[in-house]
Amino acid sequence: MKVVILCGGLGTRLREETEFKPKAMVEIGGRPILWHIMKHYAQYNFTEFVLCLGYKGNVIRDFFTNYEVRNRDVTITLGSHEIEVHNNHTESNWKITLAETGERTLTGGRLKRVGQYIDGPRFMATYGDGITDLNIQDLFAFHREKGKQATVTAVRPSSRFGELSIQNGTVMSFREKHQIDGGWINGGFFVFEREVLDQLGGDDESLEQGLLAGLTSSGQLAVYQHHGFWQCMDTHREMVLLNEYWENNEAPWAGWR
Repeated sequence: MKVVILCGGLGTRLREETEFKPKAMVEIGGRPILWHIMKHYAQYNFTEFVLCLGYKGNVIRDFFTNYEVRNRDVTITLGSHEIEVHNNHTESNWKITLAETGERTLTGGRLKRVGQYIDGPRFMATYGDGITDLNIQDLFAFHREKGKQATVTAVRPSSRFGELSIQNGTVMSFREKHQIDGGWINGGFFVFEREVLDQLGGDDESLEQGLLAGLTSSGQLAVYQHHGFWQCMDTHREMVLLNEYWENNEAPWAGWR
């Protein structure tokens, strides 16, 4: 089954990092967040990816076209351009389609453009800037059980502010990264039936305000509520937080580690 990753956005709120590379290539522990997302899917044996390129897409192209040389031992015969690659690595079975979807195309338009690379009755999709410890196989099983045209994963985001527990004018506890109770948001990590591609419009269609809104109106959007870890990387502060998780060996999403 194909996994479509939307990684063509500008990332304007992370401009200090995205001036020279797409947001999906901002690093956690020396590897792009895009790589972390793909590794997470691969844990559950989903290893066929379609990457929707846009803003500075050549950075992503260069990363993957040179991936073997950068990450494995190689023998190069100068003059003949012959390269012999040694030693397998855990990404050896990944199949990646790099698809140009336009620098200014909105999310729904990007999904529409890669329809030609999606085979089979259904596919998965997510954004290139959020990671989770979601069990992908459980999500897929839930989608099959519900029998809807699409399933979206709902998450409860962490608060941007520290939460104080106060008693008699004294702080009893301080929780910096407390998860918000009650409110659910779209965490990405979708499962779609292939037929939804016919409901998408042109390049100027947002996935959220177009397809997902339409599926909601027709009662065809199921929701899988994930109570575990989820974190997007919209700001420099969130980038630092994710790197701290990694450096302290506390990254909840990295079950392969």
